[in-house]
This record gives sequence, C-alpha cells and structure tokens, in this order.
Amino acid sequence: MVTEYLFPFEKLDVWKMSLSLGEKILHLLEQVPQNKHIRLVNQMEGAAISPAQNIAEGKGRQYKKEFIQFLHIAQGSLYEIVTLNEIFRRKGLFSEEEASEVRERCEQIDRKLNGLINSLRGKAKPSSNQDVSLLPPTILSISLPPT
Repeated sequence: MVTEYLFPFEKLDVWKMSLSLGEKILHLLEQVPQNKHIRLVNQMEGAAISPAQNIAEGKGRQYKKEFIQFLHIAQGSLYEIVTLNEIFRRKGLFSEEEASEVRERCEQIDRKLNGLINSLRGKAKPSSNQDVSLLPPTILSISLPPT
C-alpha cells in the first residue's frame, strides 16, 4: 500500500470545507450566461478560492500569530463570498436554493474559522460534556462576583 503524503493544511477540516465551497461556487458560476455581469463573476471566482488558499498559506507560516492573521484574511474572503452570493441571488443568477446552500456552507466555515482562531489564541471554552481537567489552568480560574 502506498501512503500519500498530506500537507499539514490538508488535514484541516476548515480547509477541506473551504475547498469544497470553492468548487461548488465555480460550478454555479459555469451556469451563469457568458457576458453577463463579467466583473461580478470574476470577483466571485477569486473570492471562492481565496479562503482555502489563505488557510493553506497561513498554515505554512512559521509563527502562530501569522497563521491567525491568514485565518482572518480567509474570514474576510468568506464575507466577500456571502455578499456576492446575495447579489447573485437578487439578480437571479443563483436560485434561492443555490444561494441558501452557499450561505449555509459559509456559516459552517465561519464557525470553524472562529473556533480555530480561538483555539490558537488559547481561548477555548469548555462545553457541558467536556472534561475540564484537560483544559489549561487559565480556563479554570474564572473569578465569580461575591454573592
């Protein structure tokens, strides 16, 4: 059996989700009539692949702070997709169903990006079913107001 090498960014779910979103959007753009809103289509093409590219590039940086910066850039590109998606929906270039799917995927990716950013910054929050003994001491030392 041949083991395929994976780059570190290829192991990230948020990168996989972003890549899939980009593919979906590029497929939808292929259905837009040629010579119809060319500048918007070009802008959406660039935005569609930008989150995955920025996640990959950031993961390859030496310092965590740089990676976080690239995750914020990916998030900005994601917001650009949401805006363009709404314009395409309003212009009838994307159906309600298509635009809704793109938006839902963007929401999922945005949550993943926020979670990864918070994790890298050490701001993880314990969930109700998470073992708090595994959390860093800073999470556990929350001061409560006097009663």
